[in-house]
Amino acid sequence: MNYDRPTMDKEQEKKEKKKGGSEKKKPSPPYILWCKDQWNGIKKENPEAEFKEISIVLGAKWKNATAEEKKPYEEKYQAEKEAYLQIIAKEKREADAMKLLEDDHKQKTAMELLEQYLQFKQEADKDNKKTKKERDPMKPKQPVSAFFLFSNERRAALLAENKNILEVAKVTGEEWKSMTDKQKRPYEEMAKKNKEKYLEEMEAYNQKKEEEAETSRKEEDEQMKLQKQEALQLLKKKEKTDNIIKSNDRRRRRRRERKRMAIPTKPKKPASSFLLFSKETRKSLLEERPGINNSTLTALIAVKWKELSEDEKAVWNGKVAHAMELYKKEIAEYNKSLVSADDKTQQ
Repeated sequence: MNYDRPTMDKEQEKKEKKKGGSEKKKPSPPYILWCKDQWNGIKKENPEAEFKEISIVLGAKWKNATAEEKKPYEEKYQAEKEAYLQIIAKEKREADAMKLLEDDHKQKTAMELLEQYLQFKQEADKDNKKTKKERDPMKPKQPVSAFFLFSNERRAALLAENKNILEVAKVTGEEWKSMTDKQKRPYEEMAKKNKEKYLEEMEAYNQKKEEEAETSRKEEDEQMKLQKQEALQLLKKKEKTDNIIKSNDRRRRRRRERKRMAIPTKPKKPASSFLLFSKETRKSLLEERPGINNSTLTALIAVKWKELSEDEKAVWNGKVAHAMELYKKEIAEYNKSLVSADDKTQQ
């Protein structure tokens, strides 16, 4: 049996796929990375050696390797491990956010789903028979054959002779069989033209359906993007909830301390470029989409920020930089007042 590369981590990779793990492959440990570099050399020196024998040789060499020789592989493993853990954490965070969004919507949609079910049940009780799928009225109608064109032409005259439907079908069938190719040709040419027209109409119909499907897919993608942003916003709110009480307590203590020591209020740090953009964009979106809920609005703002070019973001960054310069001057004055208050307390 020929082994060109070590297969020690294949089983682990299969397990990850079965569990539905991250698309990024789990990083190989230093020993496996080292084996991959050493494998071909050992195999070349021992062409008749089996997998187990080569593994034993590699194991012995690894044990005797110096810390300096192992260091590059350990560093590579650590770097890959950190990148892998970041991806896993991001995927878990997004999964938790989507789960939170789903839970948030459950109560809102419960009555809607119940109402839909009751309506469906009521309609099903009225008619238990399977109904034929409704035909798309916009879909071109398939053309009839040359014989049916001839039959439709003759039907009126035969019905005028008081013949019934079965007799009409029998007569037209016999007449069609007795007709020459020359007599049939006008109907065949008409049927051919109708078929060509039908194929053209079907091509346009299918193209329109494809365009509608593509438009629908884009709308679904956009909706999913907004839902993802909305879910992440909900997750952030949930993460902040546990800190609200502690934060309020700290603020109250600071206010009491400032009041006792007559310390001026600390200058507020200027908002980030995203928050400035958010504040201005929120106004325009509320005018464009009156009645939009806050979660969707926040998610839409986040999407628009990501779509800004670097030049567009630079404008907002410039506003923040100017505000930061003013803040630095104010905070310097504030710190001076703290020193003065501290001196008064010591006296």
